[in-house]
Amino acid sequence: MNRNILLYSFVLFISTLLCACNSENKPNPQSPKSNSTTIKEVENVPVFMEDSAYEYIQQQVDFGPRVPGTLTHKKCGDYLVQKLKSFGPNSPEVSEQNSTAKTFDNFTIPVRNIIASFNPKHSNRILLAAHWDTRPFAEMDVELKNKPIDGANDGASGVGVLLEIARQLAIEKPEIGVDIIFFDAEDWGDTTGATPDSYCLGSQYWAQNPHVPNYTANFGILLDMVGGKNALFAIEENSWKMASTTVSTVWSTAQKLGFGDMFINQKRGPIIDDHYYVMLYRRFPMVDIINYDPDSYSRFGHFWHTHQDNMFWISPKTLKAVGQTVLQVVYQENANLTQK
Repeated sequence: MNRNILLYSFVLFISTLLCACNSENKPNPQSPKSNSTTIKEVENVPVFMEDSAYEYIQQQVDFGPRVPGTLTHKKCGDYLVQKLKSFGPNSPEVSEQNSTAKTFDNFTIPVRNIIASFNPKHSNRILLAAHWDTRPFAEMDVELKNKPIDGANDGASGVGVLLEIARQLAIEKPEIGVDIIFFDAEDWGDTTGATPDSYCLGSQYWAQNPHVPNYTANFGILLDMVGGKNALFAIEENSWKMASTTVSTVWSTAQKLGFGDMFINQKRGPIIDDHYYVMLYRRFPMVDIINYDPDSYSRFGHFWHTHQDNMFWISPKTLKAVGQTVLQVVYQENANLTQK
């Protein structure tokens, strides 16, 4: 995930992650508002199967680090395409974007965005996204800093949740359109902040060259690091400033479902993640559900960007909270629009 943290209205590169953390533990003065359609009014919401999502994460990790340009990256990408197509007669239409990008350290890498579309002709759409690549080094570790990480949480968890959501959408297909995008080349960026726009290379490309000309959606939800044990999901500031209505819908839905211990009413500072570039170029609201660790100087957990980011830290309980919340929001939006 993108670690290039910026203060919102002007450019201020972080000198240390500790300094950035000190300014962000501020309570959210405004609690999320309830959506117009209550949970009890929405029928046929599938049950998110956390064990299935866990297995999808395991299968990604089993390939090894998914660093763009490596054989393991290609094999995992092929697996994701095949899996999306395997969900039966209502499987989504799957397409790919293939390009190249220059990294901050002057490597030219392939970029492969994987896109799954349900009801591709429908004008009312929801975008769900995660990044599927892994970081090529472990700069936060004490040793083996130049060795790529497993990325079980930072990358694979969001994809695993969305694969299970795709499976459920194929079983109980909504009437509105849903696009699931696995963005590539998100995590090969400059953590020091010295290189602007060095993260999120796949989403930057897609946002400026969408798979459908003039693509838009009612809203989007980005999942980044959504599988960790004891995860907390605070309200990221760019999401709040540019997509407050969607934030309110997602957080209030999670709380109604009983996941308020994870989806907390607390603000965190702005993050330049995939959702930022989607909003910048495509101009529709998108929120970032991303793990926040108030007890870690890195803000994203002690195993972030280390070789401890492995399956040991993946929690089915966390996967359930995120996956069921997103499913509920999707079918809630479907009910809102189809009842009109």
